[in-house]
Amino acid sequence: MNLTEHYNQLYTTSSKSILTGKYSIDSEIKNESDSRFGITLLIRPSDEIKANIQVLLNELKQIEPEQYYYPDSDIHITVMSIISCSENFNLSHISPNDYIQLICKSLVDVDKITIQFKGITASPSAIMLQGFPTDETLNNLRNKLREDFKNSQLQQSIDSRYTISTAHATVMRFQEKLLDPEKLIQITEKYRDYNFGEFNVKSLELVYNDWYQRKSNTKVLGEFCLR
Repeated sequence: MNLTEHYNQLYTTSSKSILTGKYSIDSEIKNESDSRFGITLLIRPSDEIKANIQVLLNELKQIEPEQYYYPDSDIHITVMSIISCSENFNLSHISPNDYIQLICKSLVDVDKITIQFKGITASPSAIMLQGFPTDETLNNLRNKLREDFKNSQLQQSIDSRYTISTAHATVMRFQEKLLDPEKLIQITEKYRDYNFGEFNVKSLELVYNDWYQRKSNTKVLGEFCLR
């Protein structure tokens, strides 16, 4: 997949939806009884990147204070949604150690993953940072995880919602009606090509998480350090 093309197409379509009032509001964010949980392998951006993200979010908060903004602790890149969030899943259904062992096997040939965050894109319900892996390592890892899980007896729902191929990080979700869609798009235009920085991935985390990856609801099952 050409990531630049993909992000551009997504932004063009979604910005039109936002400006014409055809955006989506996520009504589940404030639902305290939301019981959708799953298992995810993810990457956390560096502290420097997070600081740069907050510059963008502070600007967005000035015009849209009622929307949902990801705190530093929750910002992530999904490497693989291993078990998609669902009301039917509970951590007691699996043995986390089996998953840790299989992921270790998939990571054997992974040396270094480097990701650049450059620009932002949008969906009809969110604002996201555009992540660009500098080589094929992340893509190769995802394919190895697909193969290894497919050949195992472990419960998984990899690619059941969609086949993951980007390296984006969601930083804002719409939880209320937008106060000023035009100003929102003005800010997104300003940051369309903004360089948030590049970082070498030091580790990956396997987590039991809710839909929004809130730290308060997340349990780290395993951490995998890269060389």
